[in-house]
Amino acid sequence: MDSQAEPKLEIFFFPYILGGHLIPMIDLARLFASHGVKATIVTTPHNVLLFQSPILRDQKLGYDIGFHTLNFRSEEFGLPNGCENELTTTNGDMFIKLFMAAMKLQDPLGKLLCEIRPDCLVSDRLYPWTADVTDGLGIPRIVFDGSGCFSHCVEESLRRYAPHERVLSETEAFVVPGLPNKIELKRSMLPDYVKAENGFTLFLNEALEGEIKSYGIVVNSFYELEQAYADYFQKEMKRKTWHIGPVSLHNRSNIDKVERGIKTSIDEHSCLNWLDSREPNSVLYISFGSMPRITSAQLLEIAHGLEASNHPFIWVIGRILDYSSREKQQVESVLLPVGFEERVTKSKGGLIIRGWAPQLLILEHPAVGAYMNHCGWNSIIEGVTAGVPMITWPFSSEQFYNERFILNVIRVGISMGNEHWVPLTELPRVTIKSEKVAKVVNRLMGSEEAEVLGMRKRAAEYRNKAMRAFEEGGSSYANVDAFIAELKSRRKNQNGHV
Repeated sequence: MDSQAEPKLEIFFFPYILGGHLIPMIDLARLFASHGVKATIVTTPHNVLLFQSPILRDQKLGYDIGFHTLNFRSEEFGLPNGCENELTTTNGDMFIKLFMAAMKLQDPLGKLLCEIRPDCLVSDRLYPWTADVTDGLGIPRIVFDGSGCFSHCVEESLRRYAPHERVLSETEAFVVPGLPNKIELKRSMLPDYVKAENGFTLFLNEALEGEIKSYGIVVNSFYELEQAYADYFQKEMKRKTWHIGPVSLHNRSNIDKVERGIKTSIDEHSCLNWLDSREPNSVLYISFGSMPRITSAQLLEIAHGLEASNHPFIWVIGRILDYSSREKQQVESVLLPVGFEERVTKSKGGLIIRGWAPQLLILEHPAVGAYMNHCGWNSIIEGVTAGVPMITWPFSSEQFYNERFILNVIRVGISMGNEHWVPLTELPRVTIKSEKVAKVVNRLMGSEEAEVLGMRKRAAEYRNKAMRAFEEGGSSYANVDAFIAELKSRRKNQNGHV
């Protein structure tokens, strides 16, 4: 058969339904479409609405990309229609309901795959059942969970060696065995499902089994960032991987950087004009992700600390949630010190954003000199890509592992000092006082000490490496093409071609 007449390679992208998982998967699909693949994003009708604009722009450029919607029966679990990306208004119980509702997508996805038979399904790690669906149809399943290799290597070491079971207290440090770097953790930093088996432990074991059965894994990272752990992941853990990131770099225009899901609550011009008025590297950017895990009491300590440090800042407060002690319900409660917002607005010393922020635009601006974040992988990889050192403040999930990566492996950050992992069904205690906030901010933003200067230099070097990896001739660019070539070869072999 003439290769010119062969149908285009088609890949289905099946993201988990929440922003932290959804956004990088959309970027991933757009990236593959730009390399000549037919990319179909399989998601809910509500999530399609969030990403229509960038997909339409890609289609006008001639890329073969589109959506296929699955019926999302959220009402069966007492959830409102379109709740997928309003999770910042929900508590841990509603998160669990949303998780259960997402599992109901199994049957409609199976019917769709049986009908269309794409060359590959790229599935979020939180859908382990897709391994059984694709196996039954002979479709290769690729796992994408939006994290880097490092955290998985830590997870595997804890699973194999259980060093946390040999310490006497929650606050005693232990070394994570077998890793390329000396990595220390404390029991208080570990997820509850690692320290004692619970329902989520069983689910993660199922996800791990699905990952092992899968054809391979695509990673939103670049080889030069975590080389030793990429090698460990492949050689020691026997996973076939392609580092294809940072996928956020696919967003080249300002409008693409702004329109990444939920509408931003500040227009880009106001934000950029404010940043343009600041000196290079003078602004601290603060954001704790799409699911804020901070109490209103901790919010007050941060505000007092920022004011005491006297460094300009952009603070994405989002919608901070608190529990009513009487009602046992979670309500929105944004409490700032009296007069704080008025003072920082009048002095132009701070910009407070409630809701969604144009994070890529902010981070890459020359005025931004540091990034305080919760150590979610999306935040880390976007901070690395922007070349800014970080202030780390992890709360849950694998965030404490990611913090070790920043502090001990690539060495581009300073810890705020939180050491207490908290499950999604609870809110963190006030662990950091305003004096500590001011001290850490001053050290990173106002210090010329050699260690801080070294962090800035390393951060800039990693930014340059990220850019080179993503461009034509770079490692990530080559990995995308190698992945596509492998799928094409597999198709030819299956069709009986030599």
